[in-house]
Amino acid sequence: MYSIIKILMSALIIAGVTEMAKRFPAYGGIVAALPIVSLLSIIWLSVQGEKKEVVSQFTLGVLYGLPGTILLLAVVYICVKNSLHLFVSLSIGVMCWALFLVLEKMVINLITT
Repeated sequence: MYSIIKILMSALIIAGVTEMAKRFPAYGGIVAALPIVSLLSIIWLSVQGEKKEVVSQFTLGVLYGLPGTILLLAVVYICVKNSLHLFVSLSIGVMCWALFLVLEKMVINLITT
């Protein structure tokens, strides 16, 4: 039952943000940047009875992912602004994101050991 509700809520949120972005691109971007997915995930984890440690680790994972996501979006913005094809821009952004996460993991391992 929860799976169907989660899928429907996700689809409605994505559709709503997409429609807003068509009419008001800047506002659509601001709404898309809201931590809606993270908050919904935290709520669903709690509703499904996950332990606080799992929710805490999930939240820490989201925090670790934020800098890479910011880099991805900045790279895509710069590439698109400089007239690169969207899929090329997305590919470069995802590669930068993945590289950043690998480097971040290495730095965290160095700091914690």
